Amino acid sequence: MKNSPGLVLKDIIEKYFVSPTLLRVVRVAKVGRVLRLVKGAKGIRTLLFALAMSAPALFNICLLLFLIMFIFAIFGMSFFMNVKLGVGGLDEVYNFQTFFQSFILLFQMMTSAGWDGVLAGIVNEKNCKLPNTDIGDPGNCGSNAIGTAYLLAYLVMSFLIVINMYIAVILENYSQATEDVEEGLTDDDYDMYYEIWQEFDPKGTQYIEFKKLTDFMDVLEPPLQIHKPNKYKIVSMDIPICKGDLVFCVDVLDALTKDFFARKGNPVEDSGDIGEVAPGPDRPGYEPVSSTLWRQREEYCAILIQQAWRKHRQIKEDNSDLSGDDSQHDLKQADTAVLVESDGFVTKNGHKVVIHSRSPSVTSRSTDV
Repeated sequence: MKNSPGLVLKDIIEKYFVSPTLLRVVRVAKVGRVLRLVKGAKGIRTLLFALAMSAPALFNICLLLFLIMFIFAIFGMSFFMNVKLGVGGLDEVYNFQTFFQSFILLFQMMTSAGWDGVLAGIVNEKNCKLPNTDIGDPGNCGSNAIGTAYLLAYLVMSFLIVINMYIAVILENYSQATEDVEEGLTDDDYDMYYEIWQEFDPKGTQYIEFKKLTDFMDVLEPPLQIHKPNKYKIVSMDIPICKGDLVFCVDVLDALTKDFFARKGNPVEDSGDIGEVAPGPDRPGYEPVSSTLWRQREEYCAILIQQAWRKHRQIKEDNSDLSGDDSQHDLKQADTAVLVESDGFVTKNGHKVVIHSRSPSVTSRSTDV
């Protein structure tokens, strides 16, 4: 009796809504997502993308075909409702006696199947009962002229024109999809990006640690992939770094997109500054405090300061060895003199640096490193 609520719910769903078995069949459509894992199935993904892009146009063509079949079904009932059955392709199932049967017969001929048998039946003027106007008997004979003109017009409009429009639309969108794959980014590439991002951000915070960025870009699939070593490539992208040493998913995607178009010869110009970026409603906790480029500059400045401090300590130790009677007051003045001397611009190998800056402020950004 433990499973009785589940069985009752299953019976209710099957009786009033839809069969659960049908829902399982619908889930088979998700098998298409497996194609993203197969690198050799890129052509199949392109074809599926072309079919998806063709869906609106194909729907309009389907409505046009339905209208043509609707009109010709009415004409078929008017002209060939009483045609003798058992001749050619006309029988008890496929005939023009009712609208539904006419529609099914036209749908069959739309695929260019069985039209010769239908033609033989509607042009039959022998071995049939002639119409009798005196008693109002329409007879069961066909008409050679009307039948030929009717079937020829329908086949030309449906099979030769409308059906080939389906093929033309699909080929056009497939050609466009192929060009997009070769020269640009598609929705499948962005889906791949967010799927891999989810592996690095399982909690869905939209942020990952900056130290994981190099591994993340290495496991991406082309055309967004950047193989290791990619440290200096990340530096050149100037990706914003938020508080807590984190990077935002949209910022990384924007940087990869700009890099892709730059490699294609169509660079995207961006004159925005990291300090001018305001947190949007879909960016919780977005507080950019630096960037990959400024982080590299800060590390370079720290190296210069360390080298200058080591050099100063070495000189001070050498002077202390030569003059052991120097007072602590003189040493303190020497330290102060070094700090005052360092609070300016230090030039080394043509690089101008403000070494007194401890954060990426407006003053430090004006330097040229």
